[in-house]
Amino acid sequence: MNRTLAAAFLVACTAAPLAGQATERSALHDFKVVTVVDGLTNPWSMAFLPGGDMLVTEKPGRLRIVRNGKLLPTPVEGVPTVVSRGQGGLLDVVLHPEFATNRLVYLSYSKPVNDSGAATTAVARGKFEGDKLTGVQDIFVAVTRGAPGHFGSRLAFDGKGHLFITVGDRMVPPAGDLPAHPAQNLTNHHGKVIRLHDDGKVPTDNPFVGKEGARPEIWSYGHRNPQALAIHPETGDVWATEHGPQGGDELNWIRPGLNYGWPVVGFGVNYGSGKAIHAGTHAAGMEQPVVVWVPSIGISGIVFYTGDKFPNWKGSAFVGGMSGEQLGRVTFNGQKAELAEVLYRHKGRIRDVRQGPDGLIYLAIDDPQKPTAIVRLEPVTRR
Repeated sequence: MNRTLAAAFLVACTAAPLAGQATERSALHDFKVVTVVDGLTNPWSMAFLPGGDMLVTEKPGRLRIVRNGKLLPTPVEGVPTVVSRGQGGLLDVVLHPEFATNRLVYLSYSKPVNDSGAATTAVARGKFEGDKLTGVQDIFVAVTRGAPGHFGSRLAFDGKGHLFITVGDRMVPPAGDLPAHPAQNLTNHHGKVIRLHDDGKVPTDNPFVGKEGARPEIWSYGHRNPQALAIHPETGDVWATEHGPQGGDELNWIRPGLNYGWPVVGFGVNYGSGKAIHAGTHAAGMEQPVVVWVPSIGISGIVFYTGDKFPNWKGSAFVGGMSGEQLGRVTFNGQKAELAEVLYRHKGRIRDVRQGPDGLIYLAIDDPQKPTAIVRLEPVTRR
């Protein structure tokens, strides 16, 4: 399905029944959507612990534990202070790849930088023992400025000891000289994907190490607001989804040193007026997205499915939509990808998508108008 067809497909899809009440049908599998836990406030991300517990971040600044299917009443102690304003708060949570032995948990959050309420994207890590975080320290604090939004904040380990971090453009307006926008400037962290060692040190093979005037943490640049990040389980390639403005959500294959174009090129327009933002959709030296969603779906959360509960979905990626309230399945042929189908619509803003250790797909529903919950997709035998 090409980019134009992807947009048409989204419009053609019909709504499904409420979670847990009926079988949902898709091209390859039937499934039902079951509530795992509710009663959360703005769930932003989730991580699965050995032994069956789940950690869930709540944007206002709480890290919660789900144990034996129940939300524990007391939040985890030791979480850093966040600026819970606009799109900011306590955001992503991931475990160190060797969590079973080192107990390290990583949190991204909007860190206060002064007394006025300004914040920037930061990543902290601490040891999770006895349902508490101890020894919490920042390993990355972004050099940014701007409005209380577009923090990025997704985290992913690549299996080689590297931690990738997304940082949004912080809503700096794309006005005037577009190439002068901070997302196009290597002296800051606006609109960048960052690559670090697990302790926050900069790898010596990062693309801008030793380049005068460039931040050595930068892996790629020219991003708007990357709100999902995943490592392909077979190729090791880095993939990120990115919020476009009015139109133009993107799926990008992230490679070292490359420029992904914001705000010089893109497929969106200004909110409300519909006037052009970009100089065009293509430019020399700027990467093209692999998939574009027009209209935007508020894309957030991505996971490559590797489980055995839905065997015909193996190798697909699942992406969530907030404003679009949908779950999309994307298929891959090498580095080429296309939107194959939309599985689940109009049940709330899907903030995060994860695969559980049980091989099921979990969604974090973050919606002020509808019940917030963690739900999961369970297979139903097709008759």
